[in-house]
Amino acid sequence: MSSAGKNINKLSAAGVLVTLGIIFGDIGTSPIYVMSAVLKGHVLSQEIIYGGMSCVFWTLIIITTIKYVYLALNADNNGEGGIFALYALLRRYRIKWAIIPALIGCASLIADGFITPPISISSAVEGLQLLNPHIQTVPIVISILTALFIFQQFGTKVVGITFGPIMFVWFLMIGTLGAIELTSHPEILKALNPYWALNLLMNYKGGFWLLGGVFLCTTGAEALYSDLGHCGKSNVRLSWNFVIICLLLNYFGQSAYAMTLIGKPETEISIFYAIMPEWFLPIGIIVATIATIIASQALITGCFTLVNEAIKLKLWTNLKVVYPTTQKGQIYLPAINWFLFVGCVVVVLLFRKSGNMEAAYGLAITINMLMTTLLLSSLMRLRKTKWVYIVLFLVVFISIEGVFFLSNIIKFTHGGWFTVSLAALLFFCLWIFYEAKKLRARHIEFVEIDKYLPIIEDLMVDETLPKESTHLVYMAMVNDKNHIDSNIIYSIFRKRPKRADVYWFVHVDIANDPYLASYSVDTIVPKKMFFVRLRFGFKVEHKVNVMFRQIVEEMVKTGEVDIVSNYPSLRKHGMYADFKFILLNSRVASDNKLTPWEQIVVKGYRAIKSLSLPTHEDFGLELTNVEYEMVPISVRDAIEIKLERIK
Repeated sequence: MSSAGKNINKLSAAGVLVTLGIIFGDIGTSPIYVMSAVLKGHVLSQEIIYGGMSCVFWTLIIITTIKYVYLALNADNNGEGGIFALYALLRRYRIKWAIIPALIGCASLIADGFITPPISISSAVEGLQLLNPHIQTVPIVISILTALFIFQQFGTKVVGITFGPIMFVWFLMIGTLGAIELTSHPEILKALNPYWALNLLMNYKGGFWLLGGVFLCTTGAEALYSDLGHCGKSNVRLSWNFVIICLLLNYFGQSAYAMTLIGKPETEISIFYAIMPEWFLPIGIIVATIATIIASQALITGCFTLVNEAIKLKLWTNLKVVYPTTQKGQIYLPAINWFLFVGCVVVVLLFRKSGNMEAAYGLAITINMLMTTLLLSSLMRLRKTKWVYIVLFLVVFISIEGVFFLSNIIKFTHGGWFTVSLAALLFFCLWIFYEAKKLRARHIEFVEIDKYLPIIEDLMVDETLPKESTHLVYMAMVNDKNHIDSNIIYSIFRKRPKRADVYWFVHVDIANDPYLASYSVDTIVPKKMFFVRLRFGFKVEHKVNVMFRQIVEEMVKTGEVDIVSNYPSLRKHGMYADFKFILLNSRVASDNKLTPWEQIVVKGYRAIKSLSLPTHEDFGLELTNVEYEMVPISVRDAIEIKLERIK
């Protein structure tokens, strides 16, 4: 990790301010729509107002505060959080089943990314209808979304500096507005008693289904955990104290206002804006819109980070990754950016209003939370936590999140089908890719390199063959100096004999440490053949070309290799030798016997790979010294065809 990254993770006033801008955007803007979602369609009564407020309070305490801010943040991977950081921790213990909840969590979080920007921005912009009831909000929302996604390619370094102060103003504003309204009906504080929450669920008709709206208050908790690496747990925990106070003041203030409407049905007008003085409305709408844009920005970049981690962990195909700034964690994935943009626009056009979007919101993210709970409990077991605490953790959070999941089921036919279907599709694609990688790894042979050393040494001096390159570099799959991919042997001897003075085999390994960057070199034949291991963390940019050059330069200094050209005419002038990288694209041969499932996997993999970044770009190689070759994979015995020779 860079020194800058380390400094921002230290507890400091600046770190706390930055945390407000990066971490709490999603959960911080939820007051705009939560209470309206809970009370919508009901005749207001003390029972539903107290019960709804009590549910919101205890949800923020139990799920957001206890589970995520204090328990989940302890499950960091060298300062990094999120579903893949958790998976990387479990992978060290070879917990194979962890891949399933990790992929489900990834798919559901990305699906949530399609609904969060539209609902956040729509709920803020709809405040304009309080000033002009006839204003059309859909074009405004789409315009803001378009500008937001176009801006992604430039990064948020400059704007990011202002995120913290703006969100500080936002939280101060909503806390103050709530506190003022709370003074009119302080008796709403009785909702702190969990009795009212239990009474709502057990005695109020349809009370159980209100939890679908209540759950919206904690939907930013998973993003809070995922963005841990940007700010550090100390800054997150300290700033959360300020955030939760402001959130609760606003929620209690909205509930206090709702008490003035007892006996009346909840209207379409947002309670959030209803507690604002009329003169303050324009200011409140502007600040709310900016805050929701910031919240959406954080969610979009969070999706970039999630997909990039999946790529580095070899759980998704290679995509173009752009680093628009030098700021830690700032990446831009064009394919994902425009994929999200199209999805967000579809959501806006499909649902039109934030009230309709609420039906699609929350169902997918409950699945994500359940997956995080499963992985966290497994990690607790591996860390030798007392079984009593593990059982308690599972019982409490599986029960609560399971109840939220069941209460959100009702949303499926009203819009939840959109995010659930999208999450299911994304999971299927991720699983197909994962299975294809396993199929490929299972059937690629690795051979002992010692058996081929005499042939390679003879090949080096066979002047009847034209020299392929002075230095020939292969990207190797196997992490073993004594073995080599059979595909490489096929390329050297059978595809087209490739003579070189020096052979390099480079293996790239993705480490569980997010920011690791190290290498090792094994000499197979002194000055003639080397096996290089590069180890990257799953958050480190692949720059194999740059790193390999650095490795060679260091080996030249130690006398391990000579990079001066062996051509006499060039050597006497001290000219450097040429290097060529051979990249092998393996493909299942058409004459292999495949099961129906394997056929689906292979075809799905090929479809996904068609979207992939070229291999040389993924490794950070210059195309000028790269050559691609296609080699066959033998998955099963070839199909036997009986032919009869006719004389």
